[in-house]
Amino acid sequence: MTEEEFQANYTQALDAIIEAMADEQEINPDKFYSMVCVLENLRFFSPVLYGAIRSKKE
Repeated sequence: MTEEEFQANYTQALDAIIEAMADEQEINPDKFYSMVCVLENLRFFSPVLYGAIRSKKE
């Protein structure tokens, strides 16, 4: 898997998580926004995660 494919799949997975959380009415809005911030930071560091996974396979 290339870095671009990884980033696309990773972004899609994070978007699905955010969408599922947004559809859930029981989630406190403050906690929702905090969690979205964490997920966005994870998305920002996706190249680092890809590099770590890639180096483990080699």
